[in-house]
Amino acid sequence: MAKADRRTFLGKAPAAVAATAAAAAATARAEEAPAGKPVKKVLWKDGKRPEKTPLFSGIVTYGGLVFISGIGAHFEGDVKAHTKHVLDEIQKRLEEAGSSMEKVVKVNVYLNDLKDYTAMNEVFLGRFGPEPPVRTTIAAAGGIPGNSLVEIDCIATL
Repeated sequence: MAKADRRTFLGKAPAAVAATAAAAAATARAEEAPAGKPVKKVLWKDGKRPEKTPLFSGIVTYGGLVFISGIGAHFEGDVKAHTKHVLDEIQKRLEEAGSSMEKVVKVNVYLNDLKDYTAMNEVFLGRFGPEPPVRTTIAAAGGIPGNSLVEIDCIATL
């Protein structure tokens, strides 16, 4: 989402509302099925659908949006190394889908331990550009699967 578009959602640029709506409608129309509905597109790893139905999809586009499932860091390291790895992976996947970090509108951060909040924020700060997305951060009861210290999912625009 361009800077003007993001400010529109923050109520700072009312003149851009019509342009934003028109752009969103054009994007949605470009991805519509013959019946006039947006198309759900799963972006499979290596571009190939697995033989066996997976438990969940890692990245899906729908109606001009990109949804990235939770990404963790499954290696030895501290929360800063894990956060950097996760954000790098999110950036890579967004770009493969035709989006970017600056187009992220919603982020959920799951910490293994809330004591890592400040250190995670040090790495997180600025990664989504000068107008960061909305964010929710929690400490996951029972920890994060795979021994990751942080897991992050997000929603972005195309």
